[in-house]
Amino acid sequence: MSFSSKTKNELSRLEIENYCCAIAEISALIRMSGTIQFNGMGNISLKFVTENAAIARRIFLILKKIYDMKIEVMVRRNKQLKKNNSYLMIVDDSEDAKKILTETEVFNEDEPFKFNTEVPQNLVNNRCCKRAYIRGAFLGGGSISDPEKTYHLEFVNHSEEHSKGLCDIINSFGLNAKIVLRKDNYIVYLKEGEQIVDILNIIGAHNALLKLEDIRVLKDVRNNINRIVNCETANLSKTINASIRQINNIEYIDKHIGINNLPENLIEIAKLRLDHREASLKELGKMLNPPIGKSGVNHRLRKLEEIAEDLKMKRGEV
Repeated sequence: MSFSSKTKNELSRLEIENYCCAIAEISALIRMSGTIQFNGMGNISLKFVTENAAIARRIFLILKKIYDMKIEVMVRRNKQLKKNNSYLMIVDDSEDAKKILTETEVFNEDEPFKFNTEVPQNLVNNRCCKRAYIRGAFLGGGSISDPEKTYHLEFVNHSEEHSKGLCDIINSFGLNAKIVLRKDNYIVYLKEGEQIVDILNIIGAHNALLKLEDIRVLKDVRNNINRIVNCETANLSKTINASIRQINNIEYIDKHIGINNLPENLIEIAKLRLDHREASLKELGKMLNPPIGKSGVNHRLRKLEEIAEDLKMKRGEV
């Protein structure tokens, strides 16, 4: 089961809150995934279709809790490509459907057959109702990527007006949701891990939140370890390359003029470098008598490099 499905299952098991929140949640679900069918003679029906049994059960329970009306439930087996079952919930009674659509402000009482695509502001005045509306929108048309791969949460809308309203509600919690047009749909999305954690907290998906946080911590630790290893590897390679260059310089000097003909301080560091080829500059400095610092060792080795370069130039080898 995907991370997105697990999150929706968790949300679907939440206790149905007070009447105003239930209305706000079902209002979002209708706008995101509901279908209104006009049957002629002024008759209409309201339908929901989902492949998630938990979401189907939640829609059924919300409608039963706030309306206690007849709801037909059907299960269709999708044989093509071994897809999951589809759950179809139908409010077939025209008066019941009109009541739901009017109270959720999908229809306007003055214009009962005019579809209202905007977020119903009267239903989201309270903070708890805003949370319920976002939750309904996520259940109806939202998804969240596997946080092991990427951080991305989105809501797929057919209406630009509803997308803007949903975006405003989300951002009223201090988030930074944005909208992008993808084919014929308007996508409200969040891409930052911290903001996705916040919105999961807002809609009540606390188990999903904890799982995402665990993954974020592990990824941060993994990334930090990789950065440290890469840095250490780069430093080690730099040290080895410098050591090889210094040894080559000393051997060149010894071959052509002999290192014993150098000043005493250079003889001492040259012999130490030949005897301790893998030692760092700091370690070489501690071996000297008296010991000197890293910068002092580096200064002497640079002197040896200059002598080697001068010899190469005189011999025409540069």
